[in-house]
Amino acid sequence: MTALQHHDHHHDHSGHALIEEAERVLEAAGEQWTAMRADVFGVLSAYDKPASAYDIAEGVGLVRGKRVAANSVYRILDLFVRTNLANRIESANAYLANTHPGCRHDCIFLICDDCGQASHLDDDKLTGALRKAGEEAGFSNVRPVVELRGLCADCTS
Repeated sequence: MTALQHHDHHHDHSGHALIEEAERVLEAAGEQWTAMRADVFGVLSAYDKPASAYDIAEGVGLVRGKRVAANSVYRILDLFVRTNLANRIESANAYLANTHPGCRHDCIFLICDDCGQASHLDDDKLTGALRKAGEEAGFSNVRPVVELRGLCADCTS
């Protein structure tokens, strides 16, 4: 298994299966899968690199045939992050669809400074140590957010 592959307990989804799984996870969390939420998730999941709320709002506007306010998209993205349907790339103020919604773990994001591509790896030992350090410092509900920036393999060749 390479560093960029997911642990065996994660089941990645793509395309229509990803959207169906996202709907299932959101409803299991007690939330409604509305047409607007479906459109936002559909646009977000079509991106192959992190997308801003403004990019997503523009895409949803094209799907709906009318302008969509970014603040509406931000609220939905916040819900998606809380319910583990999306991940926020803090350093870029951008979002990625979680390809294994419903699977809770702490990701370490690898972000290319040249092309903007983002991938992630899972290292429970590292993120567990960060979580423990936060808890030992008196914090509760610790959620490690780890981002590594550099150049991806495609951009260095």
